[in-house]
Amino acid sequence: MKLLVLSGGKHPYGESTPVLEKFLKAAGHAVEVTEDAGVLTSGRMEDADCVVFNTRREADLTLQESERTALTQFVDGGKAFVCIHISGCRPEAWPEFHDITGGGWVTGTSFHPPYGQVSVNVKDSGHPCAQDIEDFVTNDELYMGLALKPGNDVFLTADSEAGTHQWGGQPTPMPGGTFPLAWTRTYGDGRVFTTTLGHNGQSFETQQFQRLILNGVSWATARD
Repeated sequence: MKLLVLSGGKHPYGESTPVLEKFLKAAGHAVEVTEDAGVLTSGRMEDADCVVFNTRREADLTLQESERTALTQFVDGGKAFVCIHISGCRPEAWPEFHDITGGGWVTGTSFHPPYGQVSVNVKDSGHPCAQDIEDFVTNDELYMGLALKPGNDVFLTADSEAGTHQWGGQPTPMPGGTFPLAWTRTYGDGRVFTTTLGHNGQSFETQQFQRLILNGVSWATARD
């Protein structure tokens, strides 16, 4: 498959994106990586089977209206979209982005305990994106307080006990419960795979995480 990866922004993408590119290519995909969102309106996106976001596009990096329209039409028209970690962050100027991703991070509202070991649970082993994945432990962030849309098919989760953690330099109570880590959905005629996992290079080195992303690409680009 031809994959167009958009990287860049406020996160350690200098660590994670090279790992992403390497294992996608090793799986046989043709991969183009760029930090220039202008690629979405340059005509090059039209040749891609799937757009992969490993990027944080808010504030000064929020996509321009023409870029937002192009991506929306790309997915709505039947192409694939893969959204990793905080790539699902909702820009103030584009709340409709969560209609595509199924939800995600909202700056000022969402939060997480400190980076550390996260125990990932396969909620639905029959989901095609869970193929060859069993419960695993990874080094990552467990996102909480996300804005989520109806219609998500959640197949990976993590449990956490209530406690107090540092957030924004202050002790902050954090809830216990079960939190979604990966889901699929459709948008128009397109397929969308979203995971909140994938903070840094170490997170991307986890073999089960790599299998998750490859499964997500396969599912999103499949045509019945």
